Amino acid sequence: MEAFQIDDLKINLNVAGAGEFSKVSYSLRYGHFNEISTPKYIFQFNLNGEIKFITGRGKSWPDPSEWLKRTVTNDWIYYSTGGYSGVYDSLGEYYLPCLPYPSNSINSSDPFSNKAVSSAIDSWHELHEKITTLYSDSLPNSLKSFFNLVIVQSPENLKHRSRSLRKIIGDRITVLPPDSRHVDYEVIPVIVADGCLYKCGFCRVKSRLDFLNRSREDIKSQIKGLKVFYGSDITNYNAIFLAQHDALHAGEELLEFAAGYAYKAFEVERSNLKGASLYLFGSVDSILNSNYTLFDRLEELPFSTYINIGLESADEETLAALKKAITPETVGEAFARILEINRRYKKIEITANFLFGDNLPKGHLPSFFQLIEKNIDRPLSKGAIYFSPMINGAVKERRGIKREFYKLKVRSRLPTFLYLIQRL
Repeated sequence: MEAFQIDDLKINLNVAGAGEFSKVSYSLRYGHFNEISTPKYIFQFNLNGEIKFITGRGKSWPDPSEWLKRTVTNDWIYYSTGGYSGVYDSLGEYYLPCLPYPSNSINSSDPFSNKAVSSAIDSWHELHEKITTLYSDSLPNSLKSFFNLVIVQSPENLKHRSRSLRKIIGDRITVLPPDSRHVDYEVIPVIVADGCLYKCGFCRVKSRLDFLNRSREDIKSQIKGLKVFYGSDITNYNAIFLAQHDALHAGEELLEFAAGYAYKAFEVERSNLKGASLYLFGSVDSILNSNYTLFDRLEELPFSTYINIGLESADEETLAALKKAITPETVGEAFARILEINRRYKKIEITANFLFGDNLPKGHLPSFFQLIEKNIDRPLSKGAIYFSPMINGAVKERRGIKREFYKLKVRSRLPTFLYLIQRL
């Protein structure tokens, strides 16, 4: 690490953070980054010179353990401790991501309405202007190189970059798998198939396109473009999301090709982070129609693979209300298959989604418990269940959902969490 002091800026270059994602109740940075501290803020930049994190200093900042994170699509997300009151039990993580766009969050407060938080985002613009002013040929070479990167990655250029990502992959990523929380949603997206099978009536995030696999040439083109897009910072990634909404239905040949090609092209084995993770969505039909040879091939890949299956409900009336074209019988078959795959494979974990809300038919939750009790006779540690809250916006409703979720969690025989819809 190199340290510099210019004006009131303390600058640390080539900072080595943690080399492995962990479940910890304190602020922790991963991979390698650069850092600038001012009297009011700590700014951290990725290896491309893009602003990544901002933490406030002093009494005006809401909590010294909370921070802002900027995503590759230029969203600012506020990481809240939630007062540490049940956040880990609810989400499986110690921090609650507070999103700047409509979602199904159970959080009733808006940190972005806090002046200290909005001022922190504005302060990044001010810092960029200051760095531009301070740049000089007389600076040490390493500092000049860093300043050059930051100057190029201006607020306007970052907006442009976020739009270019969509052009590279040919679509926007409207929802990330819940299991990608294990890597703080830091995934590189590669679209292997567009559309989905069901066109469910309740869904607000999935594509209305008919399901169609991408070609191998398209996938290769995406991966080559993504390698350029992530640039030097690609060494801070060790996770790939095979998108979009039902990649499992793409079949074993295409999945193995896309995952293997991406692993080599992104040089994941050289990542600053330990291990490699692969994430994808699946459906009831795709998991029932997948041969075990598909999972055999995934098991042989150099990834820990997480596949999230949208079951939604095991109740006939609920499925009809959701306009989801599956039956309780096929949901039961899919759930049994999920359990079998989780038992059979060490490097593959299948998780499942269900919906959660006051407005669902009365048979929804009883059918879930019947499904659990029919298939599981003891608590299991593998194969999480995610409940996605159906939120209409009322603060009272959000608080009630959290209370009811805790009652449900106690009865579940699998790790059970709330699923907050987050985009890339």
